[in-house]
Amino acid sequence: MLKSIKISAENYEKLCSISGKLTEKFNRPVSINEAISFLYKKKGLSEIAGTWKMEDKEVEEIKESLKRGWKNWKIKFA
Repeated sequence: MLKSIKISAENYEKLCSISGKLTEKFNRPVSINEAISFLYKKKGLSEIAGTWKMEDKEVEEIKESLKRGWKNWKIKFA
């Protein structure tokens, strides 16, 4: 069964790039669907979702922001 999904142009470009790299690697056409399956088998999609390269300064800024956010976290009871 085929399904339609909406993805950003950026993600579409990344999937096309991965598909192209796999096409070169396997020396045959690789569809975007097959590229997604390849990624899912290689790593769980949750492991690669939202990953990016960043500098140490950015890591520290994010950590500090999370610390401040967790200090303000309040659990609401019914």
